[in-house]
Amino acid sequence: MSTPYDLSVVRSTNSPIYVTHDNTQLLRQLLTGFNSKRCMFIVDEQVAALHPWLSELLQAVFSDVVYAVVPSGETSKTVQEWTRLVDIALTNTLRRGTPVIAAGGGVTGDLAGFVASSVLRGLPLIHIPTTLLAMVDSSIGGKTGINHATGKNLIGAFYQPALVYADTRFLDTLPRKEWNCGLGEVLKYACIQDPSVFALLENTTLRENHQDMVYLVERCMKIKADMVMQDELENGVRAYLNFGHTFAHALEAHTRYRRFAHGEAVYVGLAAALWFASRLGAPVDPDRILGFRAAFNLQTRDLIPAIPSLVAAMYSDKKIRTGNLRLVLLNDWGEPVVQDVEDTRMVEQAWNFALENVHS
Repeated sequence: MSTPYDLSVVRSTNSPIYVTHDNTQLLRQLLTGFNSKRCMFIVDEQVAALHPWLSELLQAVFSDVVYAVVPSGETSKTVQEWTRLVDIALTNTLRRGTPVIAAGGGVTGDLAGFVASSVLRGLPLIHIPTTLLAMVDSSIGGKTGINHATGKNLIGAFYQPALVYADTRFLDTLPRKEWNCGLGEVLKYACIQDPSVFALLENTTLRENHQDMVYLVERCMKIKADMVMQDELENGVRAYLNFGHTFAHALEAHTRYRRFAHGEAVYVGLAAALWFASRLGAPVDPDRILGFRAAFNLQTRDLIPAIPSLVAAMYSDKKIRTGNLRLVLLNDWGEPVVQDVEDTRMVEQAWNFALENVHS
């Protein structure tokens, strides 16, 4: 019998993160640092229309820009769209050092990230998140992927970006619905790490105050970055970032990713998870987030008869390991915990509470 050899490797990556407001000179300097004549620019169709200056800046930095416009919306996170982008990359003979620049929300970032991770076994990835959701969540941490008919984000890879440039200038043109997408994730950070974020969100002039917006985005990005640095591959504390998400992903899958934006589904999931935690004895009151119900303006009560189907959809979650549901709950505000759940009746009751009470 041969002696086994242990191959031990350490994933070593560095992802500089910049948060600013309307600092195109900084962006130009950062892009110039990649020392490449060519880039692949994967951009959301609405971002391309609203911010033509971004394309102009890339043309000034790179002599050859390979363009790929992605249709807006969750339905773009498909194998077909990933294949289309890979075809563009390969037919334009991208090289190992060619950066892939993703400009858009979470959908564009997840999709472009998976393209960058898979073409030529890895191209440098630059995230330019343009939505609140992408800034505070999806651009940080290296999760890339696309959806499958059986569930959300079931195909993908961990692939860290070479740069994240978050400019709150993009938020000036963000529709209310897209703002709420990010609001769901920001509320998550308030629940699991920093309840003082609640007070920031209650500031009615937040979106008009660029300094406060930069601070809010930077605070949330740091919370996520700290957890990712402790647990890149989600074997421990990074799982806390999924607070409310097992419910949310089931809701998105049940409604075929067409009815609710991701952050809206997360908001429903937060209400369900908070109710569940409170029933287990945690001193957390779901009313803390239900105060934001008017901002989301969701219609959810018609889904109450579908609760059995929603519970069944939760079992497609990729984080299930023992056959039981694994929910991120709270022992208290800022004290998340992962718990296996066997009582599906309580899960149904959590759904009932959320769908009844987030309804406007």
